[in-house]
Amino acid sequence: MHAFGSARQLDAQELLDAPLRYPRPARLREPLRVDGAKAQHAAETLGLHTIGDLLEHLPHDRREARAVQQLVPGESATIVVQVRSIAARPVRRRGMRPLVEATVADDTGETKAAFFNQPWLVQRYPAGTRLVLHGKLEERNRFRVQAHARTAEAATGAEAVAHYPATEGLSSTQILALVRSHAAAIDDFPEPLPGRLRASERPADRSAALAASHFPDRERDQPCGRRRLAFDELLLVQLALLRRRASRLEAVTAPVLGEPRELTDRWLSTMLPFPLTGDQERALEAIDRDLAQARPMQRLLMGEVGSGKTVVALYALLRAVEHGYQGALMAPTETLAEQHFATIQALMPGEAVPAGLLTGSTPARRRADLLGKLASGELSLVVGTHALIEQSIRFARLAVAVVDEQHRFGVRQRALLDAKGESLGGADRSGRGPHILHMTATPIPRTLALAGYGDLDFTLLRELPRGRQPIQTFVCATERERARAYERIRQELHAGRQAFVV
Repeated sequence: MHAFGSARQLDAQELLDAPLRYPRPARLREPLRVDGAKAQHAAETLGLHTIGDLLEHLPHDRREARAVQQLVPGESATIVVQVRSIAARPVRRRGMRPLVEATVADDTGETKAAFFNQPWLVQRYPAGTRLVLHGKLEERNRFRVQAHARTAEAATGAEAVAHYPATEGLSSTQILALVRSHAAAIDDFPEPLPGRLRASERPADRSAALAASHFPDRERDQPCGRRRLAFDELLLVQLALLRRRASRLEAVTAPVLGEPRELTDRWLSTMLPFPLTGDQERALEAIDRDLAQARPMQRLLMGEVGSGKTVVALYALLRAVEHGYQGALMAPTETLAEQHFATIQALMPGEAVPAGLLTGSTPARRRADLLGKLASGELSLVVGTHALIEQSIRFARLAVAVVDEQHRFGVRQRALLDAKGESLGGADRSGRGPHILHMTATPIPRTLALAGYGDLDFTLLRELPRGRQPIQTFVCATERERARAYERIRQELHAGRQAFVV
């Protein structure tokens, strides 16, 4: 067995001398009591309702507590001290409450701590009280206090002091004092990881990881503790996503679209004006595998602008059409929807696949005609905006839906589109949904994609189609570079080209 955060083996005597812990998880569910109604409300605002909530509220960094002797005038600092004397004296300025001055000290020396507009602190912090103070040293050796709280810790001079996410009414210093007063309850956290995983991965105990995050004994303790807690968070996210995915697969079925038929074969071989890239071909193969199953496809297609995502999306839509179903593509803006519609029409010259464009600007007569054809099944493909998920929209047999720039739609909006596939069930409309292909041009690293979209399969288009110019990216960090960038834009505009500024 190893010491925490170390490769050092513990000998038999150290193991025998180690204290036994008997966790009491019920103590973690006890309500958190904070002095003062304002501070109590602030704690609840931060989600700190129980002792367990408090101990899982981790510091986002650490400030080294200064020894009194090390204080530098004008610099903010945190000190851990003991009150030697305290008194209030009147202030000549009208409207101000008495100034409270306390002589405080640690092992290295003493200073005067000044508390403004808080005369009640004379009773709250009598001589002998240990305090954590944050503020600035001013002239005449006076420490102007900005935040303060009791602590059970001894005033021993310099040490690392945790700095916590706080809010109005409850400062980081107060949270630190609360954590210290409930530190013993850290041992009550149960270990959730199974023994087999702990034996193979050898992570720190959860309680030890929390203790190391709040009170590291050595410099390497805090990162070791945070690694374990980060592992727990990521594990919970993945378990939740897997559970959601399993529930969705159990509850919903989609139409099985078997082998590609004559329409898509002919479209690929004779109508596309350019060959597919290797990444596009692999994307089509992945989509074919998804569509051949009764579980709904949930795939994220990622690729830069110009990588050919629309071609892949159109293939998926045509797979639905050739099996007698409908396909829909939803874009976040009318401009993007119009661009997609124009691209689809250009990629299917002369092909008898009825397609329509439905946005918020569609004229009423044209809109009524499109709605009637969607409901009857006469319209095979539709491109649109949020208008596609309005309650009045009815599909006869929606089998494939494509959502472009999917991160710009909320979960509820995407669920409404998914519900449009219920019409597949005929008289029994429950438990049916379309295959869904999500598209995004936002560059998402693989690791973030796994974390944020763990319930989706994903495909990445890295290759650009032949003839496309490589994209060049520059960062203009100085005013001179910005001026050069805008001059380049003017030159391109004068040459008849276009530019846009976000």
